[in-house]
Amino acid sequence: MAKNLLIVESPAKAKTINKYLGKDFHVLASYGHVRDLVPKEGAVDPDNGFAMRYDLIEKNLKHVEAIAKAAKVAEAIYLATDPDREGEAISWHISEILKERGLLKDRALHRVVFTEITPRAIKAAVENPRQVAGDLVDAQQARRALDYLVGFNLSPVLWRKVQRGLSAGRVQSPALRMIVEREEEIEAFVPREYWSVEAEMNHPQQGFTARLVKLDGKKFEQFTLTNTEDAQAARERLVKAAGDALRVTDVVSKERKRRPAPPFITSTLQQEAARKLGFTTSRTMRVAQKLYEGMAIGEEGTVGLISYMRTDSVSLSVDAVSEIRDVIARDFGTQAVPDKPVEYKSKSKNAQEAHEAIRPTSALRTPASVAKYLDDDGRRLYELIWKRTVACQMVPATLNTVSVELAAGSDHGFRASGTTVVDPGFLAVYEEGKDQKTADEDDEGRKLPPMKTGQAVPLGSIHTDQHFTEPPPRFSEASLVKALEEHGIGRPSTYASIIQVLQGREYVYLDNRRFRPSDVGRAVANFLTSHFTQYVDYDFTAKLEDELDSVAAGETAWIPLMERFWKPFKTTVDEKSETVDRTEATGARQLGTDPKSGKPVSVRLGRYGPYAQIGHMDDEEKPKFASLRPGTSMHTITLEEALPLFDLPRTLGEMDGKPVTVAIGRFGPFAKRGDTYASLGKEDDPYKIGFERAVELIRAKEEMIANRTIKTFEGTDIQVLNGRYGPYITDGEKNGKIPKDRDPASLTQAECEALLAEGKPVRKGGRFGKKKVAAKKAPAKKAPAKKAAVKKASEMAEAPAKKATKKAVKKTAKKATKKAPAKKTAKKAVKKAAAGKASE
Repeated sequence: MAKNLLIVESPAKAKTINKYLGKDFHVLASYGHVRDLVPKEGAVDPDNGFAMRYDLIEKNLKHVEAIAKAAKVAEAIYLATDPDREGEAISWHISEILKERGLLKDRALHRVVFTEITPRAIKAAVENPRQVAGDLVDAQQARRALDYLVGFNLSPVLWRKVQRGLSAGRVQSPALRMIVEREEEIEAFVPREYWSVEAEMNHPQQGFTARLVKLDGKKFEQFTLTNTEDAQAARERLVKAAGDALRVTDVVSKERKRRPAPPFITSTLQQEAARKLGFTTSRTMRVAQKLYEGMAIGEEGTVGLISYMRTDSVSLSVDAVSEIRDVIARDFGTQAVPDKPVEYKSKSKNAQEAHEAIRPTSALRTPASVAKYLDDDGRRLYELIWKRTVACQMVPATLNTVSVELAAGSDHGFRASGTTVVDPGFLAVYEEGKDQKTADEDDEGRKLPPMKTGQAVPLGSIHTDQHFTEPPPRFSEASLVKALEEHGIGRPSTYASIIQVLQGREYVYLDNRRFRPSDVGRAVANFLTSHFTQYVDYDFTAKLEDELDSVAAGETAWIPLMERFWKPFKTTVDEKSETVDRTEATGARQLGTDPKSGKPVSVRLGRYGPYAQIGHMDDEEKPKFASLRPGTSMHTITLEEALPLFDLPRTLGEMDGKPVTVAIGRFGPFAKRGDTYASLGKEDDPYKIGFERAVELIRAKEEMIANRTIKTFEGTDIQVLNGRYGPYITDGEKNGKIPKDRDPASLTQAECEALLAEGKPVRKGGRFGKKKVAAKKAPAKKAPAKKAAVKKASEMAEAPAKKATKKAVKKTAKKATKKAPAKKTAKKAVKKAAAGKASE
């Protein structure tokens, strides 16, 4: 039995490190967080020093038990979780659990940290342990408590004022505001017309274009020409003044240096992977995690390929820089190596988390040498990281820019520019991607023919082009991460989770890889901006992040920070709960008057989404309602677009003496005849669908219903049915899975009963209710660790960006019958029933 126990977060990391440390160490994984706040009100007590009530995360109970069991026989325990605040908190939680169980009395407890998973780094960390950093733990607890208090207090206000089931987060809400404000900018944008003018030059050696920079003796600017008439008149003046040629008045040649971008930090890796690889932030972090934790690389065995990927530091270790410089000299020549190593300083005033940039653990492992051991995603991301890291230590690129001024008469002037690469320097390896290029960068790679002052260059033609200004672009994942970083919202470990939460709550969605807010998302953002302005203010959020950084640095105590936030926040919550009118909160809009009835037409946000309404709720005659069409926003819809919505339901004709109608319900558009409802296909428009197509859908649905029942059992509610995803068993209360090797029609009643015993409750209340049949509570367990740690959904309390915490917010009910694994129990019962049948 190994005398040392070392605990990491992931099993992949455990497997790798176990090989490095040998038989004296037993390496186990915690599988992320092991404890979290009890997911119900009162888990953080502001009246008692913000005391926090933790409980074990149910899905990790077995891992906690394995750690405790191993700790009993270990001489020393090493906590080697990730080198950031979350990792520090996990180490603290594990130490607290072991302390509560009396397992630390006679054992040494060490905290070890490494930012790369290589034999050298692991052994160095074990040889230089420290204690758990209380300041980092306090910072993580403060962040968790803040997120919890915001979620549990602000979300219920949203339920009452906007829509049931909504939630608000401390960091996600400012990010949502950012997306909504950009959408409102786009909607309010009024395009302006402008014209550009270019001359096509027929130089004997090489043709080129020149853009107009001076017109009528004045600088030519973007809005100098704003209509067709003026543009045409200007062109005529230019053609007349120029004649057959333009005269060269000045030639300027300048050399300039372009320096490489710094090595990757979390945010820049996410941005560049989005630009160059098309990765989402979560995909980037998932792939990077695998590269960090270790891959099997031929004879080397399993090794971590990159350093820790959650960091905002751009520094590189002396050893890493030395190796990178050797690789540059070997592969690109000594002239590509600068005299001194290039040093980079972080722009973040509170750079924290890991202490190095994201880099290859060894620059000697070129992308080509490891490509065959990696999947496509891993290969592409590793290549990106390797190239960026190597390029950052190379000499700058030397560029030569030639700018030529050409005159058309005495009052008009054109300019042509070209940039050529004299020495590629770092550009031989890597060039940073950009969302938009400048005019100078557009000229790169363009070489002008040789020209001298006074030379007449033949003119081919002068043409004008019409343009219109464009609204600011919607945020992509890359530009949103960049904006969050610039505003100081969130930290390296949170960018991916911020985006995931906003999409998961359906507050935003991607349209052509750009974020657009949903109507619900806009309602939430506008409500919070109007009534909780301070708490979605970018500067306020950034300042709070800085204060949390101060806690981590040991400069600020966390409880006073919590008190400064909590008291005014709670006062605002209580006040707004009483004073805000719901109609105002949901962003209802009056569109105009219905010409048929003379009643007002409005759009509102209801329980199931946005809808249009004719009339008032207090009218004698009941108002008419109509759902908005997919892709239509309640914030932009017009009266002319809303009125046709009330044409539904449409009667298309009769089928077997019963009317065939089309309408839109809670689950989308449908055709109906009698009691038969048939959903329309994606290509079917309920406002245009014809009688024959509706009949086709209804007949198909009736045929499906007729063939739905495979088998029934007299005197019971048990049925074997054909479902959407294949055959299954149901009794109306539970659904049971059918073993793949069984013919559904051959199942006996006993077999069905056995399978139903281990089945899942049928959802009640349809798509929106999502209520399950109440399950019996489990009898008390002997081990206190077996408590149901998570009983109530609490998505409004923002969990840290760790997999364990994310799933800790889950409705759970234990059953007394859960004494053996479900699948084994069901299989045994089926076999027993089948055996009974055979014996008959």
